[in-house]
Amino acid sequence: MPSSYSSPLAQELAPGLLERFERYVRIESTAQRDRTQSPSTPGQLEVGRLLVAELQAAGLQDAFVDDNGYVVATLPATVDHAPTIGLVAHVDTSPDAPGRGVEPLVHRDYDGSAIHLPKGGTVLDPADMPALSGKVGHDVVTSSGDTLLGADDKAGVAEIMTAVAYLAAHPELPRPTLRICFTPDEEIGEGATLFDVERFGAYCAYTMDGSEVGELQDETFTACEVRLTIHGVDIHPGFAKGKLVNAARLAARIVAALPQDRLTPETTDGREGFIHVFEIAGDAQHTTVSAIVRDFDDALLAEHVALLRRTAEQIVAQAPGATLDVDVHPQYPNMRSHLAPFPEVVEAAERAIRAEGLTARRTMIRGGTDGSRLSAMGLPTPNVFTGGHEFHSVREWASLHDMASAAAVIVRLADAWTEPDLRVAGTRAGATA
Repeated sequence: MPSSYSSPLAQELAPGLLERFERYVRIESTAQRDRTQSPSTPGQLEVGRLLVAELQAAGLQDAFVDDNGYVVATLPATVDHAPTIGLVAHVDTSPDAPGRGVEPLVHRDYDGSAIHLPKGGTVLDPADMPALSGKVGHDVVTSSGDTLLGADDKAGVAEIMTAVAYLAAHPELPRPTLRICFTPDEEIGEGATLFDVERFGAYCAYTMDGSEVGELQDETFTACEVRLTIHGVDIHPGFAKGKLVNAARLAARIVAALPQDRLTPETTDGREGFIHVFEIAGDAQHTTVSAIVRDFDDALLAEHVALLRRTAEQIVAQAPGATLDVDVHPQYPNMRSHLAPFPEVVEAAERAIRAEGLTARRTMIRGGTDGSRLSAMGLPTPNVFTGGHEFHSVREWASLHDMASAAAVIVRLADAWTEPDLRVAGTRAGATA
């Protein structure tokens, strides 16, 4: 028998949520690195226009998508003197795996065995995925095996849309004013770049961009991207002796000289940071090594960047005629210190998760969300689970049961912010209905 949903509300929300999710993931909206405009790809605007139409159909008449790809809408309050609360998710998907031609597959009443997807030889084996082994009886959604699924973060988008439509259809339920924003290009660290916090006008917000059911995240990595551009001396290889300085070979030496048994994603977990070289591009004359650097401790992050820079400088200095450019680009900060002055924001989410019959678990993210930068910009924004797993890969999957729980938590969250103590806490100027 299929396992029960977390509540009758979650079960009620599930069918419509699945329809939305399947509709959204079929639209290609992969972000593009080195963007020259916002959004970086046209598919994100296509998703945005669809969301605006659906929000307006649900009664949120002010819904619009701006030229930069931000979808914004308002669901008015049904109670007085409650703070305005934001809900945020991102419409883009990661460029780390193919995002064109996504075909979602629903594996009903999952039996706990390995899931063999029809394309790409992709297998989801619970022996390798502990989270999947815990979803027996759930309806599990996957791609066909040769693309990502897009649960990161279209699960969050579908959950917000489902919850907001439900609240709009039930004006008898107490709720504060809800401000909704769907952002572009989060996957390349730009989701909050053009976000207008003052115009958004919320006391706090919540990104629906997490993973395992019950997770609530109030701490992230601090992150930056480092690009090393090596300039060599190119010449016809037949006449190269004593003249050629091969930038591609120097790049390979730099990467090989970095730590192999530590400071890499595959050798770290918990609170350990890393240097992740994700791309090497170029030729003998010019080659670029791109890396993301992460840590929960800002001082350690600076040490990792210094190690990367020092390694590159030493190797390039050994090749007369070669030069090096180093570009360090901050991406997002650890949200922890920015959330600490607003404990009621995380407390409200914990109440909502418990009200849905789930165990609330505060965890840290070995990654980031729009909430990382939004919190630093003055909008306290912790992160809530969505039910998706194995993000940024063709193995990505999501539990419909857990997605429905996330949508139900949003409904509970709206109710929580109408409770007297939270109304009092949310007294920041201009943030109440």
